[in-house]
Amino acid sequence: MAPSRSFFIICILIITISANTFAFYLPGVAPRDYKSGDEVEVHVNSLTPMMAAQQLKSVIPYDYYYKPFHFCQPTELKSQPESLGSILFGDRIFNSRYKLKMLDDVTCEFLCNSTVPAEDAKFINQRIRENYAINWLIDGLPAASKKLDPKTRTPFNSIGFELGDTTPEPSLHNHYEITIQYHSQDNNKYRVVGVIVKPSSRKYESEKEARTCDSNSNRLILSESSSNEVFYTYSVIWNSSPTAWATRWDNYLHTFDPRIHWFSLVNSIVIVLFLTGMVAMILLRALHKDISRYNQIEDKEDVQEDFGWKLVHGDVFRPPANVMLLSVLLGSGAQLFFMTAVTLVFAVLGFLSPSNRGSLATVMIIFYMLFGSVAGYVSARVYKMFNGDSWKKNVFLTAFLFPSLIFTIFVVLNFFLVSAKSSGAVPATTLLAIIGLWFLISVPLCFIGSFFGFRKPKIEHPVRTNQIPRQIPDQVFYLRPIPSMLMGGVLPFGAIFIELYFIMNSIWGNKVYYLFGFAALVFVILTITCSEVTILLCYFHLCAEDYHWTWRAFLTSGASGLYIFIYSIMYFATRLQITSLTSTVIYFGWSGVMSLMFFVLTGTIGYFACLAFIRRIFMSIKVD
Repeated sequence: MAPSRSFFIICILIITISANTFAFYLPGVAPRDYKSGDEVEVHVNSLTPMMAAQQLKSVIPYDYYYKPFHFCQPTELKSQPESLGSILFGDRIFNSRYKLKMLDDVTCEFLCNSTVPAEDAKFINQRIRENYAINWLIDGLPAASKKLDPKTRTPFNSIGFELGDTTPEPSLHNHYEITIQYHSQDNNKYRVVGVIVKPSSRKYESEKEARTCDSNSNRLILSESSSNEVFYTYSVIWNSSPTAWATRWDNYLHTFDPRIHWFSLVNSIVIVLFLTGMVAMILLRALHKDISRYNQIEDKEDVQEDFGWKLVHGDVFRPPANVMLLSVLLGSGAQLFFMTAVTLVFAVLGFLSPSNRGSLATVMIIFYMLFGSVAGYVSARVYKMFNGDSWKKNVFLTAFLFPSLIFTIFVVLNFFLVSAKSSGAVPATTLLAIIGLWFLISVPLCFIGSFFGFRKPKIEHPVRTNQIPRQIPDQVFYLRPIPSMLMGGVLPFGAIFIELYFIMNSIWGNKVYYLFGFAALVFVILTITCSEVTILLCYFHLCAEDYHWTWRAFLTSGASGLYIFIYSIMYFATRLQITSLTSTVIYFGWSGVMSLMFFVLTGTIGYFACLAFIRRIFMSIKVD
């Protein structure tokens, strides 16, 4: 065992180093060359809440041109094309009034003035208190604010910049110092490789004063009892940079403490090695001895009574209760498994560049639709294995049950975003596009998969099933359904909970998650952990003459989804300071969806691992 374990650890380390230390990504967009004096467009995106002091106060994005903000609008407002994933994550990209020209420094430029009523001033001040950030895009790069890592003191670019300052009272930022870094090419051409915005609050008394950016050093504090006159100005500085265009995202992709990811990986490996040792002990010692003893008894002429897990050979493959629901969930879980695995492969290979906004979500949705065929095939095979005869109902439920549940929750949460007038509310056209993908791609593929699944011969069990069910003796406390499920779900959750923290920070804190090498390895470790813990508990149950393994195998590893939801509650209590009902509903709604999908995914892994284990051990013994 020692050499194989050492080889396993070395392989893990080599793959991790290759996937992360020497990471690469395909840029996804062609570089654009500018000549001196060429216009460089500034696009504006939704305002999003940002973490301050490791605390998030809202999860609702707002359109940049949402009326209460009173930002300066261009004469002709044009929306930019966006991917499906970008729209679902709340991106709403438009053109702007900012005029930038390559290498043309601007000391002071007056943008516009706007009148902010008292009611809208109250709205803006509340968004400032909630640490909302303004998001711009220049040549595909997000405008960022310069930050320092509190531990290493290394500078990095934090996407977005503050709407206003909160101390000692909210003040609106109305002057933007835009610093653009460029890289020189041949033939006097240049490429944008960095965008830093330093906002400030300036109280201009008149437009004349604003045109010179000459303020009296007072901050712009919006009155909530009367209307306010706001003047917007900006300046532009162009700086040459040695950063190449291909690596311009490196300053945005900052890891605060890489040791935490390594600790997460080591923690997961320790859990896997522990479970591997336990399973190996069972398979190589106890189980091997059991099989040898059972077969020796069969060779003897005198009749002896069976004992141990062989006692349940006539009941172990008995069809479970609610076999229809089980087969449908297993089909949906297989669909999720293949979607996750293939998406991670694409991400590790570098096809999901952060420059392609929403590419991760888009790819996940597309693969989910395409693997509808896997859901139909797996569900049909399992249902037929347990002698199911309502094949039409099985096909229909596989295609619609789980996706309908997720889509219903999605639509309900979307109504809350619509009521909050958030840019995160998905437009009706996008909803129709998702329904179209579902009905025109996923459902037909599911029907095709089911067709081939039902055409395949039935999976034959290695032992016959008795007509009369065997009575199950009383079980010890830790082998009863609920305690065993709760124990089984802890270990898969323990293998991923550290990486889960970074994923949740990325989802709710509007940060770019890019450590797909770690995520892929954690997914592999999760799969192994779910399989081994389910096999382990399944063996204990069979030895205790409990043959109800089907649902228990699914729920044992699936219980890790319950722990993820509990973790999301802890994350809400410790990392978020949300007070609004809409933000709370959105957070727990999507946390519930994530936990439910994780439950189905891990439950499916556990079930098929347990099925393979039981088939293998009962094929190894002689039964009359």
